[in-house]
Amino acid sequence: MSEESALAAIKAALDRYVDPYLGDTLGAARAVRSVEPRGAGYVAKIALGIPVGGYRDELAAGLAAHLRAASIDAAVAVELEADIRAHSVQKQLKPLAGIKNIVAVASGKGGVGKSTVAANLALAWAAQGARVGLLDADIYGPSTPLMLGLEGQRPSSPDGKTLQPLHAHGVLAMSIGFLVDAEQPMVWRGPMVTQALTQLLSETAWGELDYLVVDMPPGTGDIQLTLSQRVPVSGAVIVTTPQDIALADARKGLKMFEKVAVPVLGIVENMSLHVCSSCGHVEHIFGAGGGSRMAEQYSVALLGELPLDAKIREEADSGRPTVVAAPDSPRARAYFEMARRTAGALSRRARDRSSLFPKIVVEES
Repeated sequence: MSEESALAAIKAALDRYVDPYLGDTLGAARAVRSVEPRGAGYVAKIALGIPVGGYRDELAAGLAAHLRAASIDAAVAVELEADIRAHSVQKQLKPLAGIKNIVAVASGKGGVGKSTVAANLALAWAAQGARVGLLDADIYGPSTPLMLGLEGQRPSSPDGKTLQPLHAHGVLAMSIGFLVDAEQPMVWRGPMVTQALTQLLSETAWGELDYLVVDMPPGTGDIQLTLSQRVPVSGAVIVTTPQDIALADARKGLKMFEKVAVPVLGIVENMSLHVCSSCGHVEHIFGAGGGSRMAEQYSVALLGELPLDAKIREEADSGRPTVVAAPDSPRARAYFEMARRTAGALSRRARDRSSLFPKIVVEES
């Protein structure tokens, strides 16, 4: 076989590889940028639309097995990079300058661990190499200051117009909890809440971000609906637990996003299973398979099944969520995989093309 034929065969085989996080072939994602000879083998340059930190070895192993199954006996090294693009938002809104993607994390009801999922999602993306911000929009019960170890800190405003977000574990963060006393109750009506949150979103100096994770208030009432109509969102993640009561409310959340034309990236089933710390016995305390059934019913992805573990609660309460406190643990791996699947689901959405159009300025001559 000639060198040219060998390169073509390797490229064709790589294009057929289905990446587990993209949920698509590398060819469909146009991820294989080039295949070139190097030494006694070849090197494939691959660009994925997801954060790729820590993923190269896993991808290289998967590709090697795929090539062997295709009867290609060649050593192919992998050079991997991220190519995170901006994706389209609701038609009546414009993306925020500098922020490629806003991802809303929502739940139909409280108590399902939505804020823990949102914080670990943001931190996992940051640990994998993305530029990430976290906006705590749960104005009645802001948890970001506690979870990120930022209690008592206040954002500054050097120009008197915009707020400088706080930094924690590689993530930029903003929350109403940074601006009010921790024990002060937020006795605000819906319009005041939405106005405050849209100001926090637009008047924070986020800089250049690949993802801004918005921890939405729980529920599907007027506040949630108004925020979904005002915030330019690229995709939403629905957090639920396996039991029927939570799933019924999660369905309402999914329907709410459909109503305002926000694509739902998938379902995260939190507290999916419990592993006994003493004997290792696995138990589905809140039932099993609810998230997967809901995902199948509504034709969306099941992004992750996260464990019920006392250490996850302890780590969040300490200001160092799981992906920061114990990044090599099995419980953290569940979050990292969930983060990659979420980014993969977003990467398949339509891209924002607004930057490709020229700006037209009409001047009097």
